[in-house]
Amino acid sequence: MTTAYDFKATDIDGSPRPLEEFRGKVLLIVNVASKCGFTPQYAGLEQLTQEYGPRGLVVLGFPCDQFGHQEPGSESEIREFCSTHYNVTFPMFSKVQVNGAAAHPLWAWLKQEKGGLLGIDSIKWNFTKFLVGRDGQVIERYAPTQAPESLAADIEAALA
Repeated sequence: MTTAYDFKATDIDGSPRPLEEFRGKVLLIVNVASKCGFTPQYAGLEQLTQEYGPRGLVVLGFPCDQFGHQEPGSESEIREFCSTHYNVTFPMFSKVQVNGAAAHPLWAWLKQEKGGLLGIDSIKWNFTKFLVGRDGQVIERYAPTQAPESLAADIEAALA
């Protein structure tokens, strides 16, 4: 059975990073963008990291430029933006595609595991979130409009 820990991604500094290193953690995997109406959610994602990180939550940010060209910067520009504006401490990765033939394998798997509204699997916009349990299986998928702080009860349950 495939789990989130079976995938690898390139971190924002260009180094390969196996998600295996997060085995046993609860993951919140999010496609992010710096110039999106939902960009202020970075603050909520960082708040979740601070509050639940010590108990085993890891937020993973995947910049994506597939929606309205809202992540035009380079990886170094993205890293600088996240650090300067939102004090992001959670792991960030290099830009990925989440839809289409070039979708990152992790995102193809996430969509397969938890389809969207009306059975439509494609990611609709930036800040779509997937909660993954300690077993590496997808628990839930959340729309971009769902604020990070609204996920607290589900995160608490996954950490229990």
